[in-house]
Amino acid sequence: MPQSLLRNHVLKTLSSEDFALLKPSLHHVELGIKDQLEVSYQPIEHVYFPEMGIASVVATMTGGRQSEVGIVGHDGMTGVAVILGQDRSPNETYIQVAGNGWILPVEALRSAIAESQFLRESLLRYAHAFLIQSSRTALVNGHSKIEERLARWLLMVQDRSEGNKIYLTHEFLATMLGARRPGVTTALQMLEYRGLVHARRGEITIVDRVGMIQLTHGAYGEEEQSHFGLAFA
Repeated sequence: MPQSLLRNHVLKTLSSEDFALLKPSLHHVELGIKDQLEVSYQPIEHVYFPEMGIASVVATMTGGRQSEVGIVGHDGMTGVAVILGQDRSPNETYIQVAGNGWILPVEALRSAIAESQFLRESLLRYAHAFLIQSSRTALVNGHSKIEERLARWLLMVQDRSEGNKIYLTHEFLATMLGARRPGVTTALQMLEYRGLVHARRGEITIVDRVGMIQLTHGAYGEEEQSHFGLAFA
């Protein structure tokens, strides 16, 4: 695949010289729902660059409660810990919306970074953007109502998906928002009552994007959008 035809923004915006360092070790991969990309506290062996689909970075508390702390679509890549010089993360990363992308062995990435200071700086800018989005998620989770958080999250997924339909269960939504399933169901019903979405089993269609943005009361902004990381590229 020529670099110019790639959809993944991290790969697409690299210099041709830096992309050439990665290209021999990149392999196309299908990404199925719940595919595990990183296991908490285990060595990270590969990084992924989604072309389509969504991966969630999920933190787990003692007792098993989980909440999403990051989202990766065609705008980004997994393995931020590797970019920052670590070999593992306390969080797990898995696919929540099926798709496809590129897989790269961590050793190949480290070798390329060691060879190119420009590549290292490009990936650090992406890591910075990812951490800003994660800090925004912590802020929103602490101060926004559940329906605002849900609207924000659905908008972020739509930014990184094809079309207006999102295929997810209420159980998945509860994990992503760090909320109980009945609360998520009630929030989704409220969005549907306002005519913002249409929900059916395992499928949510965004009907009124402008109305969804207004509902977030500022929780969805520049930092949430899929092109945000490009400002640091």
